[in-house]
Amino acid sequence: MSGDRILILDFGSQVTQLIARRVREAKVYCEVVPFQKDVQAIVAFAPKGIILSGGPASVSEAHAPHPPDGLFDLGIPILGICYGQQVMCSALGGQADRHMHGEFGPAEITVTADCALFDGLWPVGSRQPVWMSHGDRVTRLPPGFRIVGESIGAPFAAVADETRRFYGVQFHPEVVHTPDGGRLIANFVHRVAGCQGTWTMAGFRTSACAAIRQQVGQGHVICGLSGGVDSAVAAVLIHEALRDHLTCIFVNTGLLREGEAAEVVGLFRDHYNIPLVHRDASALFLERLAGVTDPEAKRKIIGKTFIDVFDEEARKLGGADFLAQGTLYPDVIESVSPIGGPSVTIKSHHNVGGLPERMNLKLLEPLRSLFKDEVRALGRELQLPDRLIGRHPFPGPGLAIRIPGDVTAERLAILRRADTIYLEEIRRAGLYDRIWQAFAVLLPVRTVGVMGDARTYDHACALRAVTASDGMTASVFPFDPAFLERVATRIVNEVPGINRVTYDITSKPPGTIEWE
Repeated sequence: MSGDRILILDFGSQVTQLIARRVREAKVYCEVVPFQKDVQAIVAFAPKGIILSGGPASVSEAHAPHPPDGLFDLGIPILGICYGQQVMCSALGGQADRHMHGEFGPAEITVTADCALFDGLWPVGSRQPVWMSHGDRVTRLPPGFRIVGESIGAPFAAVADETRRFYGVQFHPEVVHTPDGGRLIANFVHRVAGCQGTWTMAGFRTSACAAIRQQVGQGHVICGLSGGVDSAVAAVLIHEALRDHLTCIFVNTGLLREGEAAEVVGLFRDHYNIPLVHRDASALFLERLAGVTDPEAKRKIIGKTFIDVFDEEARKLGGADFLAQGTLYPDVIESVSPIGGPSVTIKSHHNVGGLPERMNLKLLEPLRSLFKDEVRALGRELQLPDRLIGRHPFPGPGLAIRIPGDVTAERLAILRRADTIYLEEIRRAGLYDRIWQAFAVLLPVRTVGVMGDARTYDHACALRAVTASDGMTASVFPFDPAFLERVATRIVNEVPGINRVTYDITSKPPGTIEWE
């Protein structure tokens, strides 16, 4: 990427991605790398600013992670967040220690002095809501630093050395729970680091097409379509760059939403005139899933079957050199997490983990530097239909993981119809774009009920809908009771096999990184 850029050193925080999101929102390109990145590689990246993320370690531990030697001698502005503040202060001659009382959740800091981070944002003497999450805290400042903000649990809540352009905050400005946190990070990016804010999707489109042409040359690309936003945007972008050097393969697993297969085929074969192979492998997937109830086993079976079918169709084409995937930046960040995490287990379906050696194809991942909302913005730039671009996230394993227990054709048909009714009513009420993700689940229980004059013994269905600003945390969407009654009435009346509907009111807690 050309232009100004920020580098984020990841010390293992589960919300490091949100720092990158806030920098991108300031229209500046950034990347996340492990904390132990070699200082020469950092220099080669040529960042105008560096941000040190939070993390679960304690600076006082013997094997605590530390920045690479020489980082603080590069003359580059640095912002340390939580653990990043602690490790910076420790490395420069200060001290951070475990405190008997940590500080977790909402807090207030008092602004005690002016600094560039607060310019036009927080006046001296004001009290500002922030989000804290720390057991350690800075207890002695390094030479050259001064306090610019304090809280009850952190007397060094914000510190600054404006001569060297080093700043540290104990709170987390990247999360939505710190209301002005995004603007604070923008102040660091623009006012401190001097970035111009010129990174746009139009610019990305142009540079990405050039990069695709350079990587592929005269080769041929096959792209796996899943029916989701990511693979669709990747396919259209590659088609713009290469035209007749692309063939798409759409594998119908039989685990898709109602009408999804026809929609994908119509869009790419008829509207974009992109060569498309459509393979209906629904019978094979059902056969391999028969009797399997463990959700992780389902994921792995679906992933392996997808690769088997895709490989078979790719071999029929012959002559392909590259396989295109809709890999996104969160997948990349999670795969190189310096501390480790659950992504290897969570991301066990077909879109993560590389290719089997037998396929003998090179990977083409044109979206691997983008977040989900940036992919949507690129889709709009490429003029994909709004209905596709705004589609709620859908899991790689499809409806199989929304059916706890046995996956059968009958149960899929029941769930597919209930899910369709639910989404129809959400759209009809004008709520679809206000919800991050909504879906129905066919519960692994059957309940006794009475319909008319007859007693029934049928399935129970659960409905879920959550809101999210960043996809990292979620809250229950507050449906009106009349809406839920209307949806439940339609499902019970129109879907044979369901006699009870319930609404899931659980939220996704802060710090988790994956849906479903």
